[in-house]
Amino acid sequence: MRKTLRVAAYAVVVRDGQILLARSPDGEGGHEWVLPGGGMDHGEDPYDTVRRELMEETGYRIDVTGLLGIDSRRRTFTHRRWRPVDHQGLALVYEGLVTGGELRPETNGSTDLAAWHDLDAVAGLRRARTVIVGLELWRERPVTGRVVQAGE
Repeated sequence: MRKTLRVAAYAVVVRDGQILLARSPDGEGGHEWVLPGGGMDHGEDPYDTVRRELMEETGYRIDVTGLLGIDSRRRTFTHRRWRPVDHQGLALVYEGLVTGGELRPETNGSTDLAAWHDLDAVAGLRRARTVIVGLELWRERPVTGRVVQAGE
């Protein structure tokens, strides 16, 4: 079985009771809201990744104010034409503070819109796992840097 690893860095950016999210295609013809962030380039420091990705997806510059935690997820992907793939995804979740820039959508990227959402309304959004885990890390700030999701 082929094995793959993807490392990504995301930011939870909250101000005035709102969280900054980006909208991404869900692969099924719709969209879902995600934490701004994304995959690390080879040789890149995750601190630099989260700052670069946030600028690309939202137009904002941020200061990283802390590491909230790490989300590790392992899945097996199967396809009738290819060998199964044992995939592990590591998401480093930081807290960020907007220090400059201007809100705008990403151009020719993995997201198509960036917006602020009331924290109380996030549960009603179609959202990715990163949003759920990121907000729980932000609220709980577990000493282990890890939250356990239902079904794990």
